[in-house]
Amino acid sequence: ISKSMVMGEVSRGSCRPASPSLEGALKAGWLKKQRSIMKNWQLRWFVLRSDQLYFYKDEEETKPQGCIPLQGCQVNELTANPDEPGRQLFEIVPGGTGEKDRTPISHESFLLMANSQTDMDDWVKAIRRVIWAPFGGGIFGQRLEDTVQYEKKFGPRLAPLLVEQCVDFIRERGLDEEGLFRMPGQANLVKELQEAFDCGDKPLFDSNTDVHTVASLLKLYLRELPEPVPLWSST
Repeated sequence: ISKSMVMGEVSRGSCRPASPSLEGALKAGWLKKQRSIMKNWQLRWFVLRSDQLYFYKDEEETKPQGCIPLQGCQVNELTANPDEPGRQLFEIVPGGTGEKDRTPISHESFLLMANSQTDMDDWVKAIRRVIWAPFGGGIFGQRLEDTVQYEKKFGPRLAPLLVEQCVDFIRERGLDEEGLFRMPGQANLVKELQEAFDCGDKPLFDSNTDVHTVASLLKLYLRELPEPVPLWSST
């Protein structure tokens, strides 16, 4: 698969016109995109709207150079190359959403570069939320009421499945654990679990699952909610 960003005349076909105004935008910012033929990098202003990722020459442009339709795509962070520090790369791959057991379709992917790890993480989460929200994923950073409303199809509940699952596991295995919610879990496993939930999966915890990892996952979910959860105290 050629990891490149096709130019506007190719990606514009299935895109709707969009105003550069940030009203209604889910996320906006500067990213570098790789051209499909020359393989050089171009700095462009990107705006995420609904299920489309538009790119402009700059913030003042009124007409997008093109866009990436996100429906049915996957987004992946790429492993950093130690020989090229500072290159935070991620790709958007057409096809595959909801078809995890099928052979991936060979399509040209879109390669993008952020200016920092934090910036890349924010873009990947925002795009993944757009892609997977229709399948019950994209819950990290999603409004609490939206998640609960979607999950009502699995039965009545007052909290998201992730919260129920984490709390039940901690009650069963972690109440006597020293440093609970203070000691960090396994960072790589927390990230894997976050990505699984964000992709609409419901990974199960077992006897080999570290309770600090589950506590860290729960803290991460609560920390990324758009609106903080109010806490009540009896004192």
